[in-house]
Amino acid sequence: MVRVPLVPRVPVTVRNRTRRALGTLARYHRSLRPHPAAELVPQPHPWLRALGMVAVVLLGTWLGLLVVGDVRVPVGPVNTTMALRPSLAGGTKINVSPLGALRLDSHEAPVRLDVNVDQLDPVRAQALVDHPERISGLQAEITHDVEHGTLDLAVRSCVAVAAGATALGLAVYRRPRRALAAGGLALALLAASGATAYATWNPKSVLEPKFSGLLSSAPSLVGNARSIVTEFDVYQKELARLVTNVTKLYDVTSTLPAYEPDPTTIRVLHVSDIHLNPASWKIIASLVRQYDVNVIVDSGDTMDHGSAAENGFLDPIADLGAPYVWVRGNHDSRTTQHYLEHMKNVHVLDDGRAITLAGVRFAGIGDPQFTPDRSVAPGGDRAEELAGARLASALRDQKAAGKPVDVAIAHEPTAARQTDGEVPLVLAGHLHHEGMEIMPYGTRLRIEGSTGGSGLRAVEHQYPAPIEASILYLDRDTRRLQAWDEIRLGGLGETTAEVTRHLAQGNTPGAAPSPGAASPGTTPTDRSATAPSRSSAGPNRSGAHPAPSAP
Repeated sequence: MVRVPLVPRVPVTVRNRTRRALGTLARYHRSLRPHPAAELVPQPHPWLRALGMVAVVLLGTWLGLLVVGDVRVPVGPVNTTMALRPSLAGGTKINVSPLGALRLDSHEAPVRLDVNVDQLDPVRAQALVDHPERISGLQAEITHDVEHGTLDLAVRSCVAVAAGATALGLAVYRRPRRALAAGGLALALLAASGATAYATWNPKSVLEPKFSGLLSSAPSLVGNARSIVTEFDVYQKELARLVTNVTKLYDVTSTLPAYEPDPTTIRVLHVSDIHLNPASWKIIASLVRQYDVNVIVDSGDTMDHGSAAENGFLDPIADLGAPYVWVRGNHDSRTTQHYLEHMKNVHVLDDGRAITLAGVRFAGIGDPQFTPDRSVAPGGDRAEELAGARLASALRDQKAAGKPVDVAIAHEPTAARQTDGEVPLVLAGHLHHEGMEIMPYGTRLRIEGSTGGSGLRAVEHQYPAPIEASILYLDRDTRRLQAWDEIRLGGLGETTAEVTRHLAQGNTPGAAPSPGAASPGTTPTDRSATAPSRSSAGPNRSGAHPAPSAP
C-alpha cells in the first residue's frame, strides 16, 4: 500500500484575504503608471453636416452630368449632342457653331437643356436637297428624333448624377452608407428638377426665340412673332429649313449689308485661296445673289494638293450664278486646270489669254510653280517674275491690237507686280491677307485674302484665319475701279462679319513713278467708310450700310 502525504488545507478565509491583497497590490501598481489625458472630440453641428452633404450632392451631380451626361442624337439631317446642365434660369440653349446660339424659355427649373449642332450629315442633307417634298414630313421626323433623344438623355442623366454623387461621397466620407445617401439625394434632386420642368413647360417658347451671334439675322427669315402666329405653316417650313442647316452659311452672309445694284456699275467678286473649304461655295453663292455680281474672279489656290481625287470639290462652281474666271495657283495642278477647262460657266486664263465678260476684258496667267510636287525644285521669285513678264508682254500685245485689257490676274503678287504700267488693275492672292496699293507706274494692285479661311491651316495660329472676299465696282463705260467692299467673316469658331467700303480716286497706268505711290495698303488718294462690325448684336437693317452707295 502506497501512502500519499497529506497536504495541509488552507482555510477559505485565508484564500479570500490573499486574493484581495493581490488585487489591491495590482491596482496600486496600475495607479502608479501615468494615464493619457482624456480629450474631447468636438462633434460637428448637424446643420454643418447637412451643408456638407448638400455640397457633395450638388458637386457630384454637376461632375456626373459633365463627364457622362451627354447623348449624341441625329435630328433630321444634322448630328447633335444633348446634355443637361445646372442653371438658375432653366430653358433650352441651341448652339450652332460658329454662327451663334438661340435660347428658348421652354421651362423654369434648375437644369438647362443644351443642344449642340455638331455637323451636317451630307447624305441626309443631300436627300432633302434632291427631294424637297420631304420637308413637309420633316416636322414629324424631327419631333420623333427629339423625343427619342430626350428619353435617352433622361436615362443617362439619372445614371450620371447617381454615379457622380456616390463616387464623390465615397471619396469625401469614406463610408458606403453616406455615399449611397448622396447618390440617392442627387437622384431625387434630378427627379424634382424634371418634375418642375414638366410642370412649367412652355410649348409656345419656340415662337419667341432669343438669337445671338450671327443667328441674330434669323428672325428676319420668318418675320415677327405676330406673323409667326398667324402664318404658322410658313414658320414650320422655315423652322424645318433652319434645322436642316443646308443653307447655314447663307445665314452667315445674310448679316451683311444689302446693296442696291447701280446700273452704271459692273460688280466683280474677287475670291482667292479657297484651299478646299466647302463652306466657301455657300458664301460665294450668297454674295453673288446679294450683290447681283456680274463676274467672279478666282486668283488661284482653290485646291490644296491638286490631285485628281480633289476635282469633285470644284463641281459647285457651275451653279454659282455668274461667270467664273480662274487662274492657277501654286496649289493647283495642271490636272485641276484641265478639269476646270471642261466645266461650263468657267473661263480658265493662262499664258496671257484674254476674254471679255460683262463688258470687262480680263487676262491672266497661271502660277509657274506647283509646290505640292516635292520632286521639282521651286523656282522662287525668279520664276514668278518671268511669269509676270510674260503676262505684261501679252498685255502690250492686246493693247497694240486695239483690245486693251481692263483687269489682269495672277496668283502671286510678285508676278502681278510685273504688269505695273500695262493695265489699270491687277488682282492677286497667295498671301492670305488682303491689301491694296498703287504701284510706281500707276497700276493698282489688289491682293485678296483667303476666301477659304486658309483651309486646314485655319487653326495653325492663335486666332483662326478670317474668310475674306471683295466686291469690286467698275464703271460700265470706262471699266475703271470706282469703289470696293472688303468683306470679312470671322474664322472657325468666330461670330463676326464686317464690311468696309473704299472709294477710289483714279490711277493712271504708265505714268511716271511718284515717291509715295508704291506704299502698300490703301493709298492716300482713296477714301474709305467702314460698316459696323456684325457681332453678337446682329445687324441694324434700318441702316444697313453707312457708306455711300457705289457709283
